[in-house]
Amino acid sequence: MQERKTIYLCLAHMSEEGLEQKYVKEAFDTNWVVPLGPNVNGFEEDLKQFVNDGVADGQREVVALSAGTAAVHLALKACGVGQGDEVIVQSFTFCASSHPITYLGATPVFVDSEPETWNMDPVLLEKAIVDRKEKTGKYPKAIVPVALYGMPYDCERIMAIADKYGIPVVEDAAEGFGSRFKGQILGTFGRFGVLSFNGNKMITTSGGGALICRDAGEKNNIMWYATQARDAYPYYQHTAIGYNYRMSNVCAGIGRGQMTVANAHIAHHKHVQALYKDLLKDVAGVTLHEAPNVDYDSNYWLCTLTLDPNLKIKGQEFAYKEVIKTAVGGAAGVIHAVDCPTTDCQPNENVEALRVFMLSKKVEARPVWKPMHKQPVYQDAPSYLNGVSEAVFKVGMCVPAGPYVTDDDVRYIVDCIKEAIVR
Repeated sequence: MQERKTIYLCLAHMSEEGLEQKYVKEAFDTNWVVPLGPNVNGFEEDLKQFVNDGVADGQREVVALSAGTAAVHLALKACGVGQGDEVIVQSFTFCASSHPITYLGATPVFVDSEPETWNMDPVLLEKAIVDRKEKTGKYPKAIVPVALYGMPYDCERIMAIADKYGIPVVEDAAEGFGSRFKGQILGTFGRFGVLSFNGNKMITTSGGGALICRDAGEKNNIMWYATQARDAYPYYQHTAIGYNYRMSNVCAGIGRGQMTVANAHIAHHKHVQALYKDLLKDVAGVTLHEAPNVDYDSNYWLCTLTLDPNLKIKGQEFAYKEVIKTAVGGAAGVIHAVDCPTTDCQPNENVEALRVFMLSKKVEARPVWKPMHKQPVYQDAPSYLNGVSEAVFKVGMCVPAGPYVTDDDVRYIVDCIKEAIVR
């Protein structure tokens, strides 16, 4: 009997025509393997056409960068964020949304989620803005909502609040490539929009990201900072601190090929979500997370579900009994050793038991992101909470949804979930 493959959460998938190889080969054939080059220009133009579909208030520009994290960093810098400032950011997210705030000497102010989308709660957002003004004498310098697992945030209400107080919005759409709110692509509502092309994203350049800008002037300013901020002299002179953040011509070649399958990838993820919905509808205690209404057009980068706390899973009695010794769930092979297998905020034992059970079946499943306000590194940061993100973290789990995940894989995954449940 053939050994079953491991089913990963989300892996990149090359175009059928192999265009990625064509563009990469051109980069090597022309010896143009450094940052900048024809592929970078072509990739930026492809992205520009993609993100402007459905935009009615002017064409956006796009800058290709070395990472989505770099895009967050440069966007915040362009918003004037500096030493001693505060930036409001969604707590329920990956650390790349908040770490760049600290790069600039500013303080993240974490805002909890609304229960429908798991994204930034507009009511808490406004409360945080008003309270920070009362406490510090000034408004936060920027607002960073996040498209968690591809799900759109409430762009309408968040932008209205941001406009009311004159605060720029940096949309973190790293997980939301191609997701839309009322027909408009995420990343085109605020002053800036962040995209990621990491190896597990909707499309990939192996590593990389991009920043959506409002106009050519903003784009040129971002490009200047991304290329070490050099002044126009025949020698190197710098009047500002810049960064080496531009995407390479080789990586951009991969991106150009990936753009030919971007819409197909998005359609596949939506199809997988629909199949999970159908197959899980009668599984008591397991709830698939879905968009609240038709205004929220998620790419379903990862499909997520929640487990009823009373649901019993095989092996649950052994959960959190041993310290993990190796990297788990995409930790890039490097982790910091710990002495205790538990923390003061962790998924329920049935969630951890299901993760371990699925791993034994060669299926990668992970807990959802641990809220940033519960991370030790941010223990002193201000936060405005309603309990939603912590509650979802305790019961939430991500299941595979990438382009390599077939219908048979989804059926197998659901069968494994059913097998793991103790009735």
